[in-house]
Amino acid sequence: MVISIRDGSDIPIYQQIRNQIVLGISDGRLQPGEQLPTVRALAEEIGINTMTVSKAYQILKSEGYIITDRRSGARVQSSFRRQGEMTAENKELLRKIISEAKISGMSWEVFREECERYYSEGNIVDE
Repeated sequence: MVISIRDGSDIPIYQQIRNQIVLGISDGRLQPGEQLPTVRALAEEIGINTMTVSKAYQILKSEGYIITDRRSGARVQSSFRRQGEMTAENKELLRKIISEAKISGMSWEVFREECERYYSEGNIVDE
């Protein structure tokens, strides 16, 4: 999996890494149990500080997306808890996105079509 960072983005680099790994899991580019690059290897590949990658991995671990082990490194979680609902934080983010869509004049039909396309295809655009 290739991680690409947008330097001018308002989204912190560690969050961009986290988001791209979650998207990779969601769309199948990263499989359950798959080995992730070491912190050092990913940092060198992207050209960033190792602490930034470490922070992204710590967040992913705390959210249950990856597991880490000193011997085997970081791997995609083998199985995920299927809660069937979004976290309160994600509900608030969705509310913000819906509000921005409404303010921009996007119709409900177009918004729903976009949601359906992203949800069913896993075709999420880069940040």
